Amino acid sequence: MDRRVVITGVGGLCGLGTDAASMWKEMREGRSAIGPIANSELHDLEGMTGAEIKALPQHDINRGHLISMDRFSLLAVLAAREAMRQAGLSWDEGNAHRFGATVGVGFTGSYATEQTYRSLLLGSAIRAELFTGVKVMPSAASVHLSLSLGLRGPVFGVTSACASANHAIASAVDQIKLGRADVMVSGGSDAPFAWGVLKAWEAMRVLSPDTCRPFSADRKGLVLGEGAGMAVLESYEHATRRGATILAEIAGVGLSADAFHIAAPSVEGPASAMRACLADAGLNAEDVDYLNAHGTGTKSNDQTETAAIKRVFGKHAYSMSISSTQSTHAHCLGAASALEMIACVMAMQEDVVPPTANYREPDPACDLDITPNVPRERKVRVAMSNAFAMGGTNAVLAFRQV
Repeated sequence: MDRRVVITGVGGLCGLGTDAASMWKEMREGRSAIGPIANSELHDLEGMTGAEIKALPQHDINRGHLISMDRFSLLAVLAAREAMRQAGLSWDEGNAHRFGATVGVGFTGSYATEQTYRSLLLGSAIRAELFTGVKVMPSAASVHLSLSLGLRGPVFGVTSACASANHAIASAVDQIKLGRADVMVSGGSDAPFAWGVLKAWEAMRVLSPDTCRPFSADRKGLVLGEGAGMAVLESYEHATRRGATILAEIAGVGLSADAFHIAAPSVEGPASAMRACLADAGLNAEDVDYLNAHGTGTKSNDQTETAAIKRVFGKHAYSMSISSTQSTHAHCLGAASALEMIACVMAMQEDVVPPTANYREPDPACDLDITPNVPRERKVRVAMSNAFAMGGTNAVLAFRQV
């Protein structure tokens, strides 16, 4: 029997706020967290913009755990704890083996790596800090969720650059559908504000000098951000049996690869993932009310994504609402589609489409309804979220009201 998978809790933090509710409030109103990066350790990067978390929320994570965490793992744990609180879930010795976690990450252990290189190459250190190796593991965030929340079921990390969170959620859905778990905590986390990482992105010439303007004719590139987003996923039977409040159902998943270019996007790869998602969900194109676009703000990505949407949705592409919330929280890499998952869930909860902020000039090649600057009230029964990563790995999720 095919098991339905539902969301019963969400949590997150990014430059917009340090919990899901405050993040959504800013997204919904189109207020951007993008500004000058204030991190004093980022030498010779004056003038670079980003969406930083200015201060972390209060927490009671003990020092024994903290000393083995890099920032991306800490963000993931904070978001996961919030999601679990909203879901009203707890584990015990009898059910812990049925609770698992998958966390998507793009750049792992950036802070620990930077600190190690500086201390060894520029300082007087002769060995790395004790926990450097475990801090930079791609699976570190998911492992720390297991340690912090007592999860003893399937636990592993997922990495596919900017599509990591959607791939992680898709993997979590599979664990539940296959009967390997009843509950999975899943999403993505990234903390890329390390000097070496930013210099690498700078070299690619895709960073905007001011802000992120998806689909606007005067867009100049993407802006990086840090953050984490998590969801508690449960089988429908498990959630209803315990009387949980269901926020949304994950109706479908679509995955594909471009097999085209390491950096340049294609039309067919993203289109294939969107078609596969609709088929998996049993949806027609006309059923989708809102699409949260990948929408990075680069010339090629936005034009290519627009073309892919038209190829899949036909005339309906002009009827549904589309927006890129990256215009508010920036491109948080491994966390990006997790934050966008929260936007989709909340859009369905409140029947409000969050806008594409910073939009100024129409682009004839991006002529869909991208909800410029101002939120729009409309019934959102079905929402989709696109994530298209460097290297051409694509992951699309569909969400449905329950």
